[in-house]
Amino acid sequence: MPISLLRELPELKVVVVHPPDEEGEALVSHLRRVGCMVSVAWPVPASLASNADVLFLLTEGERRQAIEQLLKSLPKPGPTVIAIVNYEDPTTLQLVLESSAFAVVQKPIKPFGLLASLVAARSMWTEQQTLLKENRKLRRKITSDQAMSRAKTILMASKGISEGEAYQAIRAQAMAKRLSMEQIASSIINMESLLQAAN
Repeated sequence: MPISLLRELPELKVVVVHPPDEEGEALVSHLRRVGCMVSVAWPVPASLASNADVLFLLTEGERRQAIEQLLKSLPKPGPTVIAIVNYEDPTTLQLVLESSAFAVVQKPIKPFGLLASLVAARSMWTEQQTLLKENRKLRRKITSDQAMSRAKTILMASKGISEGEAYQAIRAQAMAKRLSMEQIASSIINMESLLQAAN
């Protein structure tokens, strides 16, 4: 288990959505023993506090509507969801999948393995957030490259210049106007669209 994730435990804000019965209290007690800041919500709330890091969610078919409402209300990125299941029937398994749970805890809940499940789930959640961030960055780069390519094509066609000259023209405009090359490329594309619409 990564040491950084273990160090993170005392800072984790954990919400446990489970009845305040013996099992629920044992879960909360164990999470507090490992240092987490724990709050309990029952019945299934319509939403969570926006700063929740981890959600232990009792996932039962008979509470499908309330669970779906809670899941829809979660922010993006949402907390690390850990599903608590009593049965492995199709309805429960479907809810587990819909919750995008990073781990599953089987009832009756036992303290053994909880810490490993929590740390593994947080590790996977962190990795997913990193990948999503890289994906967004890559998409922005692709969009930017496409805009630059389109703007260069417009300049090459309208001014009869080479691709290198078109690039230098966009760069010079960006420096002169203290704007990014992306912004200049977008303005060239927009101007061409306006001219086409006027004709």
